[in-house]
Amino acid sequence: MHILVINSGSSSIKFQLFQMPNERVVCSGLVERIGLENAEIHYKSEKTEITLTLQIENHKKGLEEVVKLLLDKEIGVVKNASEIGAVGHRVVHGGSTFAKTTLIDEKVKLKIKALFAIAPLHNPPNYAGIEVAEELFPKAKQVAIFDTAFHQTIPEVAYTYALPKELTAKNKIRLYGFHGTSHKYVSQKAIAHLGITNSKIITIHLGNGCSITAVKNGKSVDHSLGFGPVNGLVMGTRSGDIDQSIIFYMINTLGYTPKQVNNVLQKESGMLGLTGFSDLREIEAAAEKGDRDCKLALEINTYRIKKYIGAYVAAMNGVDALVFTAGIGENSDVVRKLVCKDLDFFGIDLDEEKNKIRSKTLREIQKENAKVKILVIPTNEEIEIAQQTYQLISK
Repeated sequence: MHILVINSGSSSIKFQLFQMPNERVVCSGLVERIGLENAEIHYKSEKTEITLTLQIENHKKGLEEVVKLLLDKEIGVVKNASEIGAVGHRVVHGGSTFAKTTLIDEKVKLKIKALFAIAPLHNPPNYAGIEVAEELFPKAKQVAIFDTAFHQTIPEVAYTYALPKELTAKNKIRLYGFHGTSHKYVSQKAIAHLGITNSKIITIHLGNGCSITAVKNGKSVDHSLGFGPVNGLVMGTRSGDIDQSIIFYMINTLGYTPKQVNNVLQKESGMLGLTGFSDLREIEAAAEKGDRDCKLALEINTYRIKKYIGAYVAAMNGVDALVFTAGIGENSDVVRKLVCKDLDFFGIDLDEEKNKIRSKTLREIQKENAKVKILVIPTNEEIEIAQQTYQLISK
């Protein structure tokens, strides 16, 4: 069976076509900079690897271009759209409604749409991906895999906010958590690597969006992102934790509208707000040349991660391993070094030479006799989505 995995971001679409159940990657690619004139499609199969630059106005156009490549007579991998038996969609916010992988119907779509206000950067493009896939693959089963599902095991003591009970209960206001597909995938890899039954792992997902999870015996027990995907760690353009009174100060004293405040917190803050750059590679390069703002931003970013590590060690009463994953977590030796600095009290002791080695496979980067393992594990949300999709439709 062919399963197409679609991971729609705010301005991008990741896609992979799998042959299941053997998990063979038939083709993969990325549509990026959607809405800009210089949008690109990267496409890789066993036959070829190409990059196209063209005008892609929206997600529908992007997916249409992907389908053209899949069906192309020379470089395509399927003869017609009906060969794709299912499409697995990453959906960021499932609220308290969805605790597991779900077949998509009109009721499910309405519930996903109802959560637009909580995840405005993510759920709308996720929803757009579903609608376009339904149109382009009418015979395929559409399946939703929710980022929030892995975090449904977080206990009440950790997910409850200290707000009036009637407010939180009526409106289902609580910590939901995100990046669950990634945290689940890498934590399972870490547990298998450690070979222990009772495990305490802290998984650190660092990309343009960032989050950290306490995983005890394979289950999420606490997480840095909450009701929406803005708080917690410092991110590319999102603020992470701030004092809530700043919001009221911006509205009541500085004259911002709630919509403007939301835009600042979601799109103008984080590393972009601190440095003028959202790409960590540019920030690291500038810091290396002595740029004070970029050096300070890296320290602010990694200091926040260290604070969460300390909190989760306390919450789990120990830690067996730290796991770094996603684009920054996997590739930035600078960030990993700053995060692990001065954590020897916890038994976290980084080997700087191992840390500099680049690899696309799971690797350990702690010193030989360190108490806590420090692992770099490449995440693969797409294979996790494909596995969950196949498991659901094969029942």
